[in-house]
Amino acid sequence: MNNKRPGFGFSTRAIHHGYDPKDHHGALVPPIYLSATFAFPTAEYGAACFAGEASGHFYTRISNPTLALLESRMAALENGEAAVAFSSGMGAIAATFWTLLRPGDEVIVSQTLYGCTFALLHGIGEFGIKVRHVDLTDLAALQAALCPATRMIYCETPANPTLRLVDIAAVARLAHQQPNVTVVVDNTYCTPYLQRPLELGADVVVHSATKYLSGHGDITAGIAVSSHAIAQRIRLHGLKDLTGAVMSPQDAALLMRGLKTLALRMDRHCSNAQAVAEALQAHPAVQWVTYPGLASFPQYELAARQMKQSGGMIAFELKGGIDTGRRFMNALKLFTRAVSLGDAESLAQHPASMTHSTYTPEERAQHGISEGLVRLSVGLEDVADLLADVQQALGKCARAVARPTLLAAHAVK
Repeated sequence: MNNKRPGFGFSTRAIHHGYDPKDHHGALVPPIYLSATFAFPTAEYGAACFAGEASGHFYTRISNPTLALLESRMAALENGEAAVAFSSGMGAIAATFWTLLRPGDEVIVSQTLYGCTFALLHGIGEFGIKVRHVDLTDLAALQAALCPATRMIYCETPANPTLRLVDIAAVARLAHQQPNVTVVVDNTYCTPYLQRPLELGADVVVHSATKYLSGHGDITAGIAVSSHAIAQRIRLHGLKDLTGAVMSPQDAALLMRGLKTLALRMDRHCSNAQAVAEALQAHPAVQWVTYPGLASFPQYELAARQMKQSGGMIAFELKGGIDTGRRFMNALKLFTRAVSLGDAESLAQHPASMTHSTYTPEERAQHGISEGLVRLSVGLEDVADLLADVQQALGKCARAVARPTLLAAHAVK
C-alpha cells in the first residue's frame, strides 16, 4: 500500500500511514523496537548520525523506529511536516518552551491554562523570560501586548478547564505580522480529528497524548508537531539535552493502537457530551454550564467554524457553589472521580482543588476558574446510563439546596 499517496481520509491515515507489512516480514502490527542503542555499520556512519548528517537511529533518546513511525503518523494527522514524541504532555510543552525561548524573550499566554503549564510558566520566569497573560479573545489587547521581545504566543483552545476558545487563525495572522513570533497551540482537548491548528496558521501543536489520542488511560505521552526545522530543534535540544523526556517504544505502540480508533471514539465522546450538556443546562439545580455545542456558549459561532465537533469536555457550576459541587461529585455512581480526561471511562473532577490547585485563589478568580466549577470528561458508555447517573446526582443536589430554604421559610412562620 502506498500510504503517502494523497487522498486518504483521516482514519485510513491513522491506521496505515507510514507502514507496509511487507517491509516487516508481513507483520500486520508494527514491531516494537526495544533496543536502547543501535549498531553502526562504520565509524563514519556513526559520526554522521551524531552530526545530524545521517538520518539513521543510534540511541532511543533521540530516535527509535517505533517512535519514528508514531511521529510520522501524528505529523500526517495534524498536517505538519514532522513530530517529536515525549514521555508526557508536560515533557512536550517544557521541551518546546526551553528550545524556542531565551533569557530576555517574552511569551504571551492565554488567560486560562492547565495548572502544570501555569506552574511551568512561573518557573521559566525565574530564568529571565517574561510571561504575559493576555485575553487572546481580545485582538486589540494582543496587539498592545506584542513587542520586539515577543517570541511566542501560547494558548489552549478549548482551554482547560473553562473551555474558552481562541480564534487561532486571527491570532496567527496578528502574530506573524511581527518577525520571529512562534504560535504554539495545545490541541489536547480536540485532537487533530476535531481541530488542526497548523492549518489555521499556528507554528507548533502540542498534545498530552495521555488523553484522547491514547484513549485508554494506560500510558502517559506527549507530542509536538511542527515544521521539519522546528521539530528538529526541539528533538536535538529540548528532548535530547534539556529534558530527556523520551517516550518508551512500548508506549509508542500503545499510542498507535489508540490512534486506530480515534475518529470512532471522538464521535462518541462528542455525541455523549452534547446530551449530557443539554441535560445539565435544563436542570434547575445548575447555575451555568459551558460547552461549545450549546447555542448559549458565548463563542458558539467560533466553535462551529474552528472545530469539527464540540468535544467531550464540559464545565459547569451548581447552585450552592463548591459545597453542592462536591455533593454532586460524591453522588455520582458511573462517572469516576479522577483527574485526566479522554479515557473510555467518564470522569469528574474539581479543578480548584485538583488540576488547577497550583493557582492561588486570587489567580483562579482572575483567570475565570470559579471555586465551584466541576469538570466532566464524558466517556464512551451508553448515553442513557450517563444521563441517568447525572440526573440522580443532580436530584440529590437539588434536594440539599432546597432543604435550607424550606427550613428558613418554616422558621419565619
